[in-house]
Amino acid sequence: MIEAIALTKSYGPRLALNNVSFTIERGEIVGFLGPNGAGKTTTMRILTGFLPATGGDARVAGFDVFESPMEVKRRVGYLPESPPLYPELSVGDYLGFIAELRGFTGRARHQRTGSVMERVGLSGWERRILGSLSKGYRQRVGLAQALLHDPPVLILDEPTSGLDPAQLVGIRDLVKSLAGTHTVILSTHILSEVEALCPRALVITKGQLVAQGSLDELRAMAPRGDWYLVEVDGLDGPRLGALPQVDLVEPLGADGAWRTFRLNARVDPRPAVAELAREAGARVRTLEHRLPTLEEAFVSIVGRE
Repeated sequence: MIEAIALTKSYGPRLALNNVSFTIERGEIVGFLGPNGAGKTTTMRILTGFLPATGGDARVAGFDVFESPMEVKRRVGYLPESPPLYPELSVGDYLGFIAELRGFTGRARHQRTGSVMERVGLSGWERRILGSLSKGYRQRVGLAQALLHDPPVLILDEPTSGLDPAQLVGIRDLVKSLAGTHTVILSTHILSEVEALCPRALVITKGQLVAQGSLDELRAMAPRGDWYLVEVDGLDGPRLGALPQVDLVEPLGADGAWRTFRLNARVDPRPAVAELAREAGARVRTLEHRLPTLEEAFVSIVGRE
């Protein structure tokens, strides 16, 4: 549904994108991660036809972005980081205007704008002037205009910027509901948002795509890798470290008689720990396989560049 092939973009002597390639399948919600200035917004603007590339190719919904830009625009809903709103218009007038641009007229325009406003939590706000809205509500209006024509592809640049926690939950639920029927690429700095919404993510830095895959695959790129959390009463670090499966034991703390350890191991040590505890008459409260956090993985991946 979205395909980028060796995308390159130069601003004079500065190379903003360098040979970026990826594919997003129909119905996927994919996170797009990277530090400020990494090239995320530039990539999104190229995919929407807003900005020409210096080199490479891009296809969206089966159409070449550079050869058929109007066909792409008909099939894409785009929410830029700062929605381009007309501050003197009311919410209803603005969305009605966008609906007309998208080909809705008469009763169909009224029904469609009402439906989308309800979906993003703007019901009853028709007469509010855009210039008087908080940033969070301006984001909602921006998301509404992106959804008005029910596009198969949504490109969202920081869609929850400025939302309070209650609004955040509503917009997350909305984005989740799009999975399967819409293809979504979502740029954000909020890693918990990616964990809540995106089974897969792309990581870009300094104009280059440096990692992509499932969230578990990205977490596995953190330098310390996966590990095992063990809480026991009656076993100490040296005895756990003597197990052949265990490479390293790190004490993490104590809670009364309970001792907590981090185990690094080549193979799953949990059966061996359980057997050792049984033989020693010790108690086991926790035996968990842990992956690095997405934040640890992100810092590791970006930091390597």
